Amino acid sequence: MSFVRKYRTFILFLMAFVVRLISLNQSLWLDEATTAMAVKTYSYIDIITQFSPADFHPPLYYLVIKLWAEIFGYSEMALRMPSILFSLATGWMIYKVGLFMKDKTIGFWATAFFLFNPLIVYYSQEARMYSMVTFTVAASFYYFLRIIHTKEKNVNTKDFWLMNLFLVVSFYTFYASAYYIGSIWLYLFTQKKFKLAIYSIFVFILPLILISPLLYEQLQNSRVALTQVTNWSSVLGNVSLKNIVLIPIKFTSGRISFEPKIIYYALAGGWMMMVCGVTFIGFFVQMVKERLQIINDQRFRLVYFFVTPLIIGLIFSFFSPMLQYFRFQYLIIFMSLLLSYSLSSIPFFDTSTFRGAHDIVRKKISLLITPIVLSVVIFLGFCTWSLVYVLNPSFHREDWKSLAVQIEKEQAPIYMILSSSDPLKYYAPNKEVHSLKTFDVNRLSKEIIVIPYTADIHGINYSIILQDKYYMSESISFRQLTYERWDFNLTNEN
Repeated sequence: MSFVRKYRTFILFLMAFVVRLISLNQSLWLDEATTAMAVKTYSYIDIITQFSPADFHPPLYYLVIKLWAEIFGYSEMALRMPSILFSLATGWMIYKVGLFMKDKTIGFWATAFFLFNPLIVYYSQEARMYSMVTFTVAASFYYFLRIIHTKEKNVNTKDFWLMNLFLVVSFYTFYASAYYIGSIWLYLFTQKKFKLAIYSIFVFILPLILISPLLYEQLQNSRVALTQVTNWSSVLGNVSLKNIVLIPIKFTSGRISFEPKIIYYALAGGWMMMVCGVTFIGFFVQMVKERLQIINDQRFRLVYFFVTPLIIGLIFSFFSPMLQYFRFQYLIIFMSLLLSYSLSSIPFFDTSTFRGAHDIVRKKISLLITPIVLSVVIFLGFCTWSLVYVLNPSFHREDWKSLAVQIEKEQAPIYMILSSSDPLKYYAPNKEVHSLKTFDVNRLSKEIIVIPYTADIHGINYSIILQDKYYMSESISFRQLTYERWDFNLTNEN
C-alpha cells in the first residue's frame, strides 16, 4: 500500500497510457483521413499555401504531424500517437497547476479526473488537433497563474514569455482557442493588471498579422461553403438548446450514445448532474460562507475560465456557427481542477452537532474519508464511460477500413461526395471515385456503387435522381457507414 501511495502519480499515468492504447488501430474516420492524406500528399510549404486555405484550421498541427509521420509512418497508431502524448502531457501540466494552486492531493485528483475523462480519452485517440491545443491551454494557464501570483513589477520574464508563447501556439493550432485567449486578457484587465494585458496583446499582434491572410481566405471559403453545402451550418454547430445541453453531457460521458435514447439521456443526464453538482456546489457554498468576497479565490478563477470561453463561443456562434461541444474540450482542464477543488470544500457535516473527544475524532475522520470516497466514485464513473467506449467496437469510429476491403472487390464504378472521400483514398488508394454531385444518370454503367456518406449534408438526393432508371439491389452496412448497389432497371429498355 505504501508503494502505491508513493508511486500513485506514476501508476495513474501508466494506466492512462495503457487505456489509450486499447483499440488505437481502429479505422480512421473522415477528419483523421483528411489529416493523413494532407501530411502524406503535401509538402510543408504546400500544407500552408494549398491545403490550409480550403481547410478551416490553422496549419501548425498538420506541420507537426507531417514531421512525426515522416519518422514513424502513416499507420493509424502512428498518426494517433501524438494525440496520446499531448493528452498525457496535459495531465502533467494539470498536476503542476494543482500543486501550485494548493497541494499534491488537488493535483492528483484533478489529473485523474482529466486523464480518464471519457471525452478526453476519445479525442486522445484521434489524429486531430484537439489534444495538442488542450496541452497548450494547460501550459499557458500554468504560467498565467505564476504571473498573477506575482506583483506586476516583479513578474518573471520567462513566465510571461512562456505564457504568451503557448497562447500563440494554441491559436496556431486551433482557432477556437481564441475564446480562452480573450478570457485571459479580459481577466487581466478586470484585475487592473493593465500592463500585463497590453503587453500580452502586443506580443500576439505579430503572429496574428502573419496568419491573417490565410485566416481571411479561410473565412471567405467558409462563407462559400455555408451557401453551397445545404446543411453545413448544422455540422459546424448552430446555436440551439440541444447543442448547449450536449456540452455538459459530453464533457462527463464522452462521445458514446446508444438506443433507446431515453435510457441514454437518463444515464448520461443523471451522471452529468451528479458531476456538475459536485463541481459547483463546493464553489457556491464557499462563496456564501465568505459573503461573495472570493474574486481572487482559486475556485473563482477556475469557474471564470470554464464559463467565460463558453459565453464568448456562444455569442460568436450567433454570427458564425461554431457551437459543437468538442471545440470546447480544452475547458475540461478547468472542470477537472474545479471538481478536485470542490471535493475538498463541501461541508459534509455540521460541526456544531459534534460534542466530546469521540465525536471530534469521528468528525475529522468523516471529513477526510467522504471526499476521498466521492473522488473515487467520480473517478470510477469516468473510467466506466471510457472503458465502455474503448472496449465496445460499436462505439468506435466509422469503419472505413472494412468498407474499403469490400469495395476493393467491386468492379462497378463508385460514386460519392468527393470532398468526403479521403478515408477511401487512404484505405483503397487505387480505387477511382466519381462525383455523386455531378453524375449524369443517362451516362451511367448498368451497375454502380453509391457511398451515400455526407450526401444529406450536401443536400444531394441521389435516390430520387436514380429511381427512374435504376433500383437499389443491395445495401451493405458497416459501422456508421453503408454502401449501395444500384442496377439498371431493364424495363426501361422496353
